[in-house]
Amino acid sequence: MTITTIDLFESFLHLRPDGQVRAEQPTFDPERDGWQVMAFHVATDADLHADHWEIHPHADEVVSCLTGRIRLCFRPLRAGGEQEEVELAAGKAVIVPRGRWHRIELDAPGDILSVTLPQGSRLEERTHANVA
Repeated sequence: MTITTIDLFESFLHLRPDGQVRAEQPTFDPERDGWQVMAFHVATDADLHADHWEIHPHADEVVSCLTGRIRLCFRPLRAGGEQEEVELAAGKAVIVPRGRWHRIELDAPGDILSVTLPQGSRLEERTHANVA
């Protein structure tokens, strides 16, 4: 096997259940088994799909701000509740509990890293009904 470098901003790392690690094309694949590690350059909210809520029903997600500044927004647990927000500066991370709808907003351009089990993950467009 040849050892090569991997550009983390061009590939996802797929940590397979059999113990192998593979660099793969960065695609949203809720059928992928195993964990994935993703790094992103972010310059605008569009780079973060800030207009969509995301949920991972089978595992927690680690979201880390490597450089810049982001906000993790959590959908209210009950209708009429307040949206929660957590600010992350460079070098900070948060664990998003499994089954919690969330999205990211950009406060300052930079780089983020996330680790999650994508199986069963869903995206839902942010609307007035689920912004609260």
